[in-house]
Amino acid sequence: MSKPLLSMEDVTVEFNSHDGLLDAFSDEDPVRAVDDVSLDIEENDVVALIGESGCGKSTLGKTAIGAQRPTSGSVSYRGQDIWDAREGRGEVRVPFEEIRRSLQIIHQDPGSALNPNQRVLTSLMLPLKRWQPELSYEERQERILTLLEHVGMSPAEDFVNRYPHQLSGGEQQRVVLVRSLLVNPDVILADEAISALDVSLRVEMMDIMLELQSVFDTSYLFISHDLSNARYIAQQADGRIAVMYLGRIVEAGPVDEILENPQHPYTKVLKWATPELYEDVEADIPIREIDVPDPTDPPSGCRFHTRCPKARAACRESHPESYGVGPDHDSHCFRSDETHDYWESEPLHD
Repeated sequence: MSKPLLSMEDVTVEFNSHDGLLDAFSDEDPVRAVDDVSLDIEENDVVALIGESGCGKSTLGKTAIGAQRPTSGSVSYRGQDIWDAREGRGEVRVPFEEIRRSLQIIHQDPGSALNPNQRVLTSLMLPLKRWQPELSYEERQERILTLLEHVGMSPAEDFVNRYPHQLSGGEQQRVVLVRSLLVNPDVILADEAISALDVSLRVEMMDIMLELQSVFDTSYLFISHDLSNARYIAQQADGRIAVMYLGRIVEAGPVDEILENPQHPYTKVLKWATPELYEDVEADIPIREIDVPDPTDPPSGCRFHTRCPKARAACRESHPESYGVGPDHDSHCFRSDETHDYWESEPLHD
């Protein structure tokens, strides 16, 4: 089998719990925003990363595209370690400049991602000047106008001389999508890229992203806290969903497997919390506590055990390994192993 386009292996990212001049003298343990995560992204792939706010999704996404250095573990693009390439360590097969161009981002807030003092045309010219300086002004402008038309900003000539504040939220998001695609990237991190849009515009924006994926052969790491959005974009692209909780991926697999056969109790909570995906109104609430534990002091063992109605003593003692429960479907839950000591241990809750 060919190597993944982008691969994260045993990635951990730690931060100090407080920012300031005294950090170097602090005895406090660092916060593990991402804890021992492995995830691959293939060519022309869509991976939807889902989880509650503060679970580490954005940190993992930024680590994937080289915007955040991992504390440990490795991130590789086409088999080349990103940070080795950046620092010139060892045999560099893929130059860092190529990696940087190939890994792009769409920010959650397009308004803050665009320079308020630059017209749309100027903002979109910059990446082309940086990465394709051989193009003439006319060629760069033609490419920009064509892409703006492609995302529904028509006639494009009416938009290129506007400032960001003269655009709607949906128009701003289209501009940052165009900016990320202008350099023909291999992977785009869409970090809550549609959460600021009205509900009526979200499906339209995801459809545009998928249409452009077929044109540019781009892969998406799509981050969302909304399972219905993750379901839609991953299902349309025949992609995958990865479920993240307190810094760890607890379940990952094809969309239909995750939705029809969820194995981890936290995945079931996300489905239960999404009305259009959950129909059994008579079932018990699949969660004990609404509040997420403090990420600076996460629970021992399985981090979800303090909120899980199925938790047993074994869940408190150790973190579950990855159990294969179907084709490309993995779950980090002892309940996926019928022979595990979990079944003989005492329930933690009545």
